[in-house]
Amino acid sequence: MKFLLSVALVAFFMTGTVTAQKVSFGIKGGLNVYSIHNNDKSLDNRPVAGFHIGALSHIHLSEKFALQPEVVFSTIGSNYKYGPDETRYNLSYINVPVLLQYMFKNGLRLQAGPQVSFLVHARSHTGDIKSDIREDFRTADFGLATGASYLVPNTGFGFDARFNLGLSDINKNGTFKSSNRGLQVGVFYLFNKKIKALYLF
Repeated sequence: MKFLLSVALVAFFMTGTVTAQKVSFGIKGGLNVYSIHNNDKSLDNRPVAGFHIGALSHIHLSEKFALQPEVVFSTIGSNYKYGPDETRYNLSYINVPVLLQYMFKNGLRLQAGPQVSFLVHARSHTGDIKSDIREDFRTADFGLATGASYLVPNTGFGFDARFNLGLSDINKNGTFKSSNRGLQVGVFYLFNKKIKALYLF
């Protein structure tokens, strides 16, 4: 997990050392379909829907390659059934993916990269009982994001789809290992302004 964090930090710092390259800033939002995967096979685990919204920057490294860091607020969760009772877990994270993209001339982009997520809050709902369960989860989650996006030619609008795979155990006190995983689909808009990246060093 330390390796993934190191890769993310290096990628962020690399964005500051690229000069004379095209940089665009944008906004994004869309739908999440997530579940909390765990190694206890006795649990009936069902995905739940959520949303994500945030900001991104798109940095051209060359004609075909780009780097895309993002900061995104994301709601995820899972439904568990214990006998007759069903419990819903609602978690919120700040996701910070850093994606390396391969760009085709028709607007299609393939992308993959590490993602660091920071827990904002966690709650459980069982019937009419609501509980704050943030102390049961680790504050940071490390994972891998892979997918594709499409930028409509001659516009700033695009579509994005990706699969986020959690690689770390999010349980702090649990007796079994749990990890986040799910799909994100959404739209984004890149503003037309292009500026030169500045040195950070």
